[in-house]
Amino acid sequence: MTEFSPRIEAKIRDSFARQSMMETLGATLSALAPEHCTITAPILPLALQQHGAGHAGLSFSIGDSAAGYAAATVMPEESEVMTVEMKINLLSPALGDRLVAEGRVIRAGRRIVIVAADVWAESNARDNGDRKHVAALQGTMIPV
Repeated sequence: MTEFSPRIEAKIRDSFARQSMMETLGATLSALAPEHCTITAPILPLALQQHGAGHAGLSFSIGDSAAGYAAATVMPEESEVMTVEMKINLLSPALGDRLVAEGRVIRAGRRIVIVAADVWAESNARDNGDRKHVAALQGTMIPV
């Protein structure tokens, strides 16, 4: 595992802040650690599909970013991260108040980083902390 310096964390948080898509979706970078990143987004009316569930695009957007920033924690400090490819399996309708994407590094190679993310739906009405797994992503990131 690459050392996770405060400079890398600051660089990642700055990069996240520049993503207008994340701002539009109301997403926040809620946790960052070596090889891991968590992004949370409310399920806003602007991100619903026709049946009232969170749109797959919302799950994909925050899952891709969470996986990408997890990869960025193991990349050289001078690098930025870019997605080469990303696959999503939609497991269940995204019903709730917010989505939480938990990205992680599967394998960090010299030229590419294999990543995954799980997206969970959470509701404020649930007092017991239950979450519903709504999507699983796997992909490849590259330093640029």
